[in-house]
Amino acid sequence: MKNVSTSLLLLLALAFTACQPQAPEQDPSPETSTEPAAAPTDKHPTATPAPTVTPESAPTPVPAPAPVPAEESPVKVLSNAEKVLNRTVEAHGGARYNSANYSFVFRDKAYTFQNDGSNFRYSVSSKKDSSTIVDVLNNGQLTRTVDGTVVELSAKDVSKYSEALNSVVYFATLPHKLLDPAVRLTLREPASLKGKAYYTLMVQFNEEGGGTDHDDNFRYWINQRTDRIDYLAYDYKTNGGGVRFRRAYNPRVVDGVLFQDYVNYKAPTGTNLDDLPSLFDRGELEELSRIETEDVEIRN
Repeated sequence: MKNVSTSLLLLLALAFTACQPQAPEQDPSPETSTEPAAAPTDKHPTATPAPTVTPESAPTPVPAPAPVPAEESPVKVLSNAEKVLNRTVEAHGGARYNSANYSFVFRDKAYTFQNDGSNFRYSVSSKKDSSTIVDVLNNGQLTRTVDGTVVELSAKDVSKYSEALNSVVYFATLPHKLLDPAVRLTLREPASLKGKAYYTLMVQFNEEGGGTDHDDNFRYWINQRTDRIDYLAYDYKTNGGGVRFRRAYNPRVVDGVLFQDYVNYKAPTGTNLDDLPSLFDRGELEELSRIETEDVEIRN
């Protein structure tokens, strides 16, 4: 009886255990799990969308900075000497010199000069025996023809004939050539000649671009009322040196350009150019020659 009771109790215990809920099975080793690893988080986080800006909340636009103007070239400040010269050039012809094209006769030789801005062409034609000799100075390059045939010249003759032609045109077209870069200007003390007031302009030349006679010195006495050159003087070193003083006369305007003739006076070698006005007023200068530019005509 005792054995039956024991068996019955074991059966009841087994039945009770079967009725209890089962706990989930635990992963025995999570460190060695063979499940695939989760994808890594992106190292660049997603950008936050920009907030919507309504017209009421829109910022006031900032105006663009004003453009910086290009740096202007400095304005050249003219010296008093340059101001006097500019007025003198204007009184004698001004800008008309830049395109001047004229012919004239000087001491029985026919001259022409033609300017085109910085370019120039001078010529002189003369007769010798039965031949016609023509020298042409084109932007500083001399060519000589005899009866239409070009002839070769020595370097010495090229220099001599070039200087002779350039000198005649230089004086005929004063004061235009005083605008050359090689010119050095100085305004000296005013002077009085024959009771009239004059500016005294001293002119010297740089060695570079000043020609073979760059060491010559000049004075120009400019009428303070008309701005015209009434007197001029110069000294020179060639052929033993000398001093000359010139008085302008017979002024006439041809197509806007002033031409003048000159009485040429001689002063003792070594005379200070600034002393010449008083010497002239006292009649102590010797007349040497006349510088007459004849038959001045405009060329087409």
